[in-house]
Amino acid sequence: MNWKVCLGILTCNVVFMSASYTMLIPFLPMYLTRELGCTPADVNMWSGLVFSSCFAITAIMTPIWGSLADKKGKRLMAMRASFLLAISYCLGGLVQTPLQLTFMRVFQGFACGLWPMELAIMTIYAPPKKLGLCLGVMQGGLTAGGVIGPLFGGILAEVFGMRMSFFLAAAALFANFLVLTFCIKEPPNSLAVPSDTGTGIQEPSLWRNPLIRNLLIYSVFTSMVILLIQPILTTYITELSGGMDNLVLVSGFIFSLGGFASAITAPLWGQFGQHHGFHKSLTYALIAAAICSFMQALPNTLYYFAACQFAVGLFFSGINPSINAILAENTDAHTKGRVFGLLFSAQQIGAMIGPLLGGAIATLLGIKYVFIAAGIILTSISIVVQKRKQGE
Repeated sequence: MNWKVCLGILTCNVVFMSASYTMLIPFLPMYLTRELGCTPADVNMWSGLVFSSCFAITAIMTPIWGSLADKKGKRLMAMRASFLLAISYCLGGLVQTPLQLTFMRVFQGFACGLWPMELAIMTIYAPPKKLGLCLGVMQGGLTAGGVIGPLFGGILAEVFGMRMSFFLAAAALFANFLVLTFCIKEPPNSLAVPSDTGTGIQEPSLWRNPLIRNLLIYSVFTSMVILLIQPILTTYITELSGGMDNLVLVSGFIFSLGGFASAITAPLWGQFGQHHGFHKSLTYALIAAAICSFMQALPNTLYYFAACQFAVGLFFSGINPSINAILAENTDAHTKGRVFGLLFSAQQIGAMIGPLLGGAIATLLGIKYVFIAAGIILTSISIVVQKRKQGE
């Protein structure tokens, strides 16, 4: 299969997947109160439970699906994830209580694995000299969906109610399933050969590889930073807005600015890493994102904060493509399902910790300190990345 055709199809799939997620997840607290009868006193508890339940199950299941992908087929696992995610979103539009929504998110965690499988497929088809570009374009597609989703979700919530958003998300994921079924071929020679051939010697654990282990740890903390900030954005925007009308729509727009910036710059970061080294692009992106995170704690006006949100997106877009590319360069086709499964699991662990830590910091110290904490974490990661690279 031609790598350019594969890149185009998978990028479109990623846009649908990301838009489906982001037009719903940022607004789940509002869904709980407006549609499911959750009281203001209980909404924070249920929001935390609804968010965390999916991440916890995903962290457990993704490595299992990744291992199966190496044995049974990466395309097959991508098809499975698309179909089950479509069912989960459909169920989300039908639930009537906060507990039912929590169970829906648990099922969604079980259905996980679409993004890592599509990454694994693309890294096998991509020519080595185009790896950075391909991963950058796919990351751009992921963040482009992050731009479309909140805007579209905000409009739907205002006009039709949030249930319609769930049904449209289900339709988008089912379209992904059809495309994967009829348009994508399983990458050649990508299935793992059984590691135990009667000698009793098993293939070494990927976790024992220092490079892979370090990158997984970086991913935990990077994902933690994103989810440290994301859940409190709407609350912070509300504080800065001074009672502005159409707050859901305004929040969706500002939430999208970072994604819009990332969609523009992700392919550029991929090309930069291809020419100058992905460790260098990772370090630079981390430092610049840390500076912008510190800047987010400064503004007292909504417009200045919106500008900072855009600036953060310019540099956050270089982190994940760099990590993905380093992993792709240091693994073969037979293990990419497992390694990207582990990567996604690491990200989910960070995503599970982030909202809890962010909520604690915001409650004890104030919302501005959440952004300061994010800057400190990103700066620390950049220092570790640089020192370990110099030590190799």
